[in-house]
Amino acid sequence: MSLIKLHVKKGDTVVVLSGKDKGKQGKIITAMPKAGKVVVEGVNKVKRHSKPSLKVPNGGIITKEMPLHACKVQLICPACNKPTRVGHKEVNGKNSRVCKKCGEVIE
Repeated sequence: MSLIKLHVKKGDTVVVLSGKDKGKQGKIITAMPKAGKVVVEGVNKVKRHSKPSLKVPNGGIITKEMPLHACKVQLICPACNKPTRVGHKEVNGKNSRVCKKCGEVIE
């Protein structure tokens, strides 16, 4: 399996483009480039039944976020607060992500 270059990274605020959570916004908790997936806070929640363990002493039903494909999310530019595509530009000798709508550097 090859490494896929993701357009988003951990800590970015994104909006979901398709699926049951379409339109929801959240922060990326985990990015998985090998799988091409991301885990977004408060999005794609599922319920899992668990037996009692050290982590969950009582067991029961746990709600947690599951990964969704990275192509289903779009970055929200911190400068213009709009969903945008990501461009790449060399700034001060470093490759940086750039907002396609307003042209600001995203970091």
